[in-house]
Amino acid sequence: MIASGPRPVAPFSHAVESDGWVFVTGQMPTDPAAPEAPLPEGIEAQTRRVVDNLRIVLGGIGLGLEHVTMARIYLTQFERDYAALNALWPSFFEVGKLPARTTVGVTALAVGALVEIDLVARRPG
Repeated sequence: MIASGPRPVAPFSHAVESDGWVFVTGQMPTDPAAPEAPLPEGIEAQTRRVVDNLRIVLGGIGLGLEHVTMARIYLTQFERDYAALNALWPSFFEVGKLPARTTVGVTALAVGALVEIDLVARRPG
């Protein structure tokens, strides 16, 4: 668990590491400083908040987005939000160094979120 990380919405660890591989639990668009605050409006704002939360978790174990090898993204409004997500996604990574990715539509997410993202990262050897 990362002390400055978002409050978990279920029983889990923020991240688990095994042999240099780091598995980061799906993060929600909640504000770690104000967990009860309303979620940001819209897919872009929620995606930015989720990525900020992922950065907090990664940073808490000495890693960053540049160490991400795989992302899984869950959208509750896939057809509506997929294009906007795709337009925003590359801005989080170095040009030409996007992680592998799967994006799926789901019927619902915790806390009424539009998006949840989990990651796999690799610690440099």
